[in-house]
Formats: sequence, C-alpha cells, structure tokens
Amino acid sequence: MSEDLWPPRALDAPEAVAGRAPAPGSVTVIIPTFNEAANVEEVLSRLRSSLPAGPPCEVLFVDDSTDDTPAVIEKAAADCPFPVAVLHRQVAEGGLGGAVVEGVKRAGSEWIVVMDADLQHPPHLVPELVGEGTRTGADLVVASRYIAGGSRAGLAGSYRVAVSRGATWLAKGLFPRALRGISDPMSGFFAMRRSAVSADALKPLGYKILLELAVRCRPAKTAEIPFVFQDRFAGESKSGAREGIRFLAHLAALRSASPLARMIGFGLIGLSGFAPNLLALWLLTHAGVQYLAAEVLANQAGVLWNFLLIETLLFRDRRRHRHWADRIGRFALLANADLLLRIPLIALFVARLGLGVLPATALALVTTFVLRFAATEALVYLPRGPRAAASPRS
Repeated sequence: MSEDLWPPRALDAPEAVAGRAPAPGSVTVIIPTFNEAANVEEVLSRLRSSLPAGPPCEVLFVDDSTDDTPAVIEKAAADCPFPVAVLHRQVAEGGLGGAVVEGVKRAGSEWIVVMDADLQHPPHLVPELVGEGTRTGADLVVASRYIAGGSRAGLAGSYRVAVSRGATWLAKGLFPRALRGISDPMSGFFAMRRSAVSADALKPLGYKILLELAVRCRPAKTAEIPFVFQDRFAGESKSGAREGIRFLAHLAALRSASPLARMIGFGLIGLSGFAPNLLALWLLTHAGVQYLAAEVLANQAGVLWNFLLIETLLFRDRRRHRHWADRIGRFALLANADLLLRIPLIALFVARLGLGVLPATALALVTTFVLRFAATEALVYLPRGPRAAASPRS
C-alpha cells in the first residue's frame, strides 16, 4: 500500500514500534479523515485545550482524502504543542476501520484514543477516557451514548436514530460474550491500551472498528464513560446505504470466523439457493425449454446465487488468493459434482448399509454437504502459497 507520512520522523515505522516499551501514560490520538478539511483547525484547537501537559501525547491523522485535508493539517499543526502527523493512504483499504488499524501499527504509546474529526466526539473527553482506564485497570474504555449521562442528540433524524439502535441490538445479539459490558458497540470514540490490541489480527470492513476490536481482540476488562454525541461542526456525514451494507457484511464475516460458524452459514446459504433455482426453473419451462435442460440451467442460477453470498458473507477476506474467474469456476465445478456424487452414495447406503431410500438420501445430503464445504475452503479459498498470498487479486 502506498502512503505518505508527514512529517517523516513524527512517528516510527511499525517494525520499530514493535520492540519499544511505551512511556507510562503516553497517548496517541488517532483521527481517520476523509475530506474533513473544514474541521481540522477546530479539532486541533480543542485538542490543544484538552490534552494534558504531563504525559507525552501525539496526534496522528490517517487520511484517505481527495481534497486538501493533508495540507490543512500540516498548516494547523504548526500551532500545536504536541506532535501532529499525517499518514496519507493512496489506497483506502478497509475504509475508516482500515485507517485506524494503520494508525495502531504506528502508535508507540501506552494508550490509543480513536475519535472522528467532525467534532461529534468531544475532544475534552480524551483525558477522561484514558483516566478511566488507568483508574479501573480496563484495557478498553468506550464513550457511550447509551448509559446515564450519555445522549445520541447529534444523530440527524429519526431514521438515523433507528438505524443506529437497530445496529446496536443486532451486534449485541450476535456477540453477547464479546460485547458484554459494552452498551454502545457502534461508538467510534474509545481508548485502548496498546498492549491489548494486535493490529495483525484485525480485518476491518467499513467504519465500525470498535466492534472489530472487541470481537477479535477480546480485551480482558472494559469500562465506559457517558458522552453526548454532538452535531457535526462542518461538512456532511459519510454514512449511507453503502456503509450499511458493508456493516452487515462485516457482521457476517465476524460471526463466521470459526470453522463451525462458517459451515452453518454455508448450509444456510445453500438452502437459500433453492429460491433462485426454482424461479429460474419456472421461467425456463414457461419459456418452452425442455425440462431436463431447464433443470441443469436452473441449477446454475442457484450456484451463482450461493457463490455471490459466500463471497460476500463468508470468505470476503480470502478472495484475493485467486482470480474471480478461477474461484467461480472451481465453485461451480464442486457444486455440480455434488449432484453426481449424491446418487452413487444413495445407492451405496441402500445396498451396503440396508437403509431405506429416505434415510439414505438424507445421509447422502449431509455427507456431500460436509465434503463440499471442506472442498470449497481447500480448493477455492485457501492460499496457494506465499507468492499467491502476496499478490492481491480482484
């Protein structure tokens, strides 16, 4: 990934950070930005008034902007008593969450605070987040809108309020253990001990990086402080329907991280493939296609449906290992081979095990399902080797 760091020596490279003990109480404030030039001067001004003069503090903007945000940061940084750096990414891999991960790799402090640049996260709470973690011994401290003293007042309109609340319920329902003690997993304002997070374990998609951190890193102890979600200082929100879809895909990827969860998801997606299969069969037969040929063609509609969902929900982070045409070709071959294998298996179970037709069919379905899941992981989505893994593909 191509990137530009200004000033060049403001923050060390990730490999230098890894072997260095952080200064006690030191803080890195990571602010991901995308076209936030109008907010930069104000957020730095408020941080100047908020950050303590004692422990060393630094601010790192990880920027994916297409406007002059980096230049505005460089100019505004001249008035700051603490180091300010800009890491400008040429490729916005992983969205806002990916920007935070890049910042984490660069941070050599004891504490990392993540906040937005639009002033909806009040900068004066940065010392409170770190102070609460120090006082309670927590590894993760979340600024929550949903505890006493907190408010989501800055969410524009009842629609965004409903979406935010629904996303919170969904996340907590899917990850009750990992999110125990976190009332606001959708918050983008939090502090964490650098020692409690492994950047290499994170695979963010979109802007809900707290959810990613809580589920994959499992901090031993969490705490919360209330905050009032503010109105945007300037500019427009970047959230929308596309980010909502990415959030759902991210939830599915997190929930299917274990082999058992992936197998269950694989089965549910397979069941959903009956709908496009039957629809295609109906359309083809009504168009005059002979029924056997229609069956074969309709099965491919189900295969394509299953492939698209599996790509999006189960194996999104493994798609780079093979070209998309290679992946879909292998997937289709396995799906159609499943039909050819099932009939001999039924005959074998009836003849050798003495099963009835229905039990034999059920056993063959389970057997071929497990085999197809294992073959899909091994032949379609596992890396072919170090060279393949190092060269991303579409």
